[in-house]
Amino acid sequence: MTGRPVIGEAVLCRRVPEGAFARYTARPVRTLEDYQKMAAIRAAVFMSEQDCPYEEEFDGNDLCATHFLVFDGAQAVGTLRMRWFAGFAKLERVVLMRSQRGRPALQVLLAEAFELAARKGYTMMIAQIQARLWPVWSRTFKCRMVPGRPRFWFSDYEYIEINIPLPEHPQALGPDQDPMMMIRPEGQWDVPGVLDASSNRSRKADEAA
Repeated sequence: MTGRPVIGEAVLCRRVPEGAFARYTARPVRTLEDYQKMAAIRAAVFMSEQDCPYEEEFDGNDLCATHFLVFDGAQAVGTLRMRWFAGFAKLERVVLMRSQRGRPALQVLLAEAFELAARKGYTMMIAQIQARLWPVWSRTFKCRMVPGRPRFWFSDYEYIEINIPLPEHPQALGPDQDPMMMIRPEGQWDVPGVLDASSNRSRKADEAA
């Protein structure tokens, strides 16, 4: 993705502070190295700090999800996971290293993730959050508790369900999009990729023939 995530930032309760996007960057996980960074952060926080068992933290959904990392300079300091369903996306596993809590890293991470979801055409996300953290999340991004839904427990914490409405993205991707755009890396739809170069090579070969 390029430029400030205006649509994603609109979901936040407060504008991202000036300078935060210069210090922090967030992007989807696309390489094995980034995947390992994501897993290390989650293990450090959820398994070490919250004593979550390995098989509950790494629950079988990681290889079918989109993960984001947020970086402070070159250092990965936070992550989240999104899974995709018909009509809605699900926000999961939002976490920062202890040293980054209370800093703008979380806002940058969420703004970029919400931007990507909106660009993909989603206007609704859901999340299951620890009930004790509702005051924190309700002040972080625009959301509402799902009325009439019971609270539930897993991994030794009480959870509630929330909805996160997303604004419609003016450049939401659709099935009639440029085919080369649709095969570019996730979140880099506006930047020519390696397969664009391949297409140009094939076109030149046809012209030469």
